[in-house]
Amino acid sequence: MTFVTLPNDGHLWYSIRSASSPKAPLVLVQGRGLDHHGWDSVLNEFTNRPIILIDHRGTGQSTASLNSEWSTRDFANDVVTILDHAGIDRAHVYGHSMGGRIAQWLGAEHADRIITLTIGGTSVGDGTGLPRPTIGAAALASGDPSALASLFYPDVWVAANPQQATSVLPEPHSPEAMSIHSKASDRPDGPAPEKITTPTLILHGANDPISDPGNAAILGKRIPNSEVLMVPDARHAYWAGKPDVHSSVAKFLSSNDPN
Repeated sequence: MTFVTLPNDGHLWYSIRSASSPKAPLVLVQGRGLDHHGWDSVLNEFTNRPIILIDHRGTGQSTASLNSEWSTRDFANDVVTILDHAGIDRAHVYGHSMGGRIAQWLGAEHADRIITLTIGGTSVGDGTGLPRPTIGAAALASGDPSALASLFYPDVWVAANPQQATSVLPEPHSPEAMSIHSKASDRPDGPAPEKITTPTLILHGANDPISDPGNAAILGKRIPNSEVLMVPDARHAYWAGKPDVHSSVAKFLSSNDPN
């Protein structure tokens, strides 16, 4: 694990999981209020390339003075700061939920550092997409773990994997940190999708109650050089119980790896 100093205040935690393969690294970017443990249930599906895990400001082992003006653009710049610190010129980026919003900034403003984007269960960064479903908004506002788990995962999967189900639930440093993350996630200040020039794979659960599935089609129409993969009978964590999903992601990454 490594810490990098933020330009203004605090430190970002990140860790690089090495691999014997020379494939390009993959940065995993989670959603609001989540640290790197939100990816625990999928790490074994990307063992053939180096993985960069990040704790956002206000989560996990990262530290920073809380600021109500944090934005998804700030979080995107944090990713670039980590790439710089790690001496990595270019990487693939996979962002889920708010992480997908963060990834949109990377594709729009830092395309020279990004090989591909994979964005899942997310919305249109500039606010022109579909609003959050009412049931999802209520569950996020309540913070109730059981309610959230049932919106992320199929009921059968939750029953079989209770520990992994709760690992994707927000555990910020404080209620204030969660509030700041929520405001950043909901603020419609992202880039226009047309500005994203990086090859992009868009994933979405067809039954996602957190982010309207219709956003995937909107992003697919507006992001050049993109493709959409809708996952049938899936909720917000569309990969749960569906190994073929990340097999498709792995193929997408490999097909775009630098020679």
